[in-house]
Amino acid sequence: MSLTLNNQKSGLEKYYTVYLIVIACVGWSLASYDVNLLVLALPEMSKEFAISEQMLGVLGFFVYGSQFFITLLVGYSMDKVGRKALWMICLCGTALFTGATYFVDNFWQLVLVRALASGLAYSELAVSITLVNEQLPSKNRGLLYSIVQGGWPLGVFFASAVYMAFGHFGWRVVFLLGTIPIAVVIIGRIFIKESDRFEEHKQARGEEKVNPVRLLFATPALRKRLFTMSVCWVSYGISYVASNFYITWWLTQRKGFTGTEASELMLYCGFIGFFFYIIGGWLGERFGRKRVIAMAAMSVAPLCLLLLVSDSYWLVVALYFLIFQVTNGIWASAGYVYQSESFPTNVRGTAIGFLSSMMVLGFVLGSLLWTLASSLHSTSATWIIVAVVGSLGMWFTLFLKDIRPGQDIDAEFRNQLG
Repeated sequence: MSLTLNNQKSGLEKYYTVYLIVIACVGWSLASYDVNLLVLALPEMSKEFAISEQMLGVLGFFVYGSQFFITLLVGYSMDKVGRKALWMICLCGTALFTGATYFVDNFWQLVLVRALASGLAYSELAVSITLVNEQLPSKNRGLLYSIVQGGWPLGVFFASAVYMAFGHFGWRVVFLLGTIPIAVVIIGRIFIKESDRFEEHKQARGEEKVNPVRLLFATPALRKRLFTMSVCWVSYGISYVASNFYITWWLTQRKGFTGTEASELMLYCGFIGFFFYIIGGWLGERFGRKRVIAMAAMSVAPLCLLLLVSDSYWLVVALYFLIFQVTNGIWASAGYVYQSESFPTNVRGTAIGFLSSMMVLGFVLGSLLWTLASSLHSTSATWIIVAVVGSLGMWFTLFLKDIRPGQDIDAEFRNQLG
């Protein structure tokens, strides 16, 4: 009888793990859908609201700023009130403001609604990293979570497909349609459990008021780890601006690509990229997360430099394909699991929220660097400054602690979880 009950429990746990991964993956896909839909709709929005290039900068500033501050707040709140509650709040807020985009009728309303929608959608990442990794089995945690991260390129395709199918009805309708699948996922998340680790920590501390920010920065080992990882993720964000945000413009201006050729290259990179998330997760399990992200980090600058000096069309395609997969699937699938394993339960949400905000800070700094470097009127100089030099901070991954895969997520901190 005992063996039968244990087998039933094991079977239910496996079904729940699959359910958790599916719900998390779809949720991240829909967050990606919301963020990328803005990029697709911007040309039509610009015409309707007479948005100038300067006004686009203002929109981007508030979107990035919202992502930065909301993610910081969400990270801290996870350690105070729980992971599941914040997961629901983030997705409900995303649904609300994605739908509200339909009703905006001037530029500043657009700024407000899109800043809140994008900020809440992006904060989904920090909650997912924390909650999902705390519930996944230690064995193959990295491989399983890589499926969740693969939701990002799926969201890009979802946004493109919906915009192509329904764009003729206008950009407002496309945003409104995005609320339907989000609502379905919100219902699905009702059945997701709160992290047992958080519940145990909450019960252990009782009425004691613990400030996770103070605890994180007052612990020398955790503070040093957070600083080193922050340098890595800020640098990653800077280089990402060149290799992912402005890349189609750079390819057409510097390498003679047509707009169609550049778009097709991004499309194929994104489609195949889903599988590189899985590859990155597997490599992390096989060789260790630190080793994988360190190799990815050290390859960005040389690959970007080779891309700059290459003139052959197919060599440029091959090099950019590698850059895309290294800066997306490989880095993300191994890197975000590494984040979850680097901090104890009592400060994990705060730490991951902080690191997610640092990546946004990298996006802001990268955009600023790109703008300033553009004043040199040299696409080569701009690329070297942002893509090559900007990525060198990622080499700080060499100073990160090597965490053995397959062990309990709190193994290193077992005696620190009071």
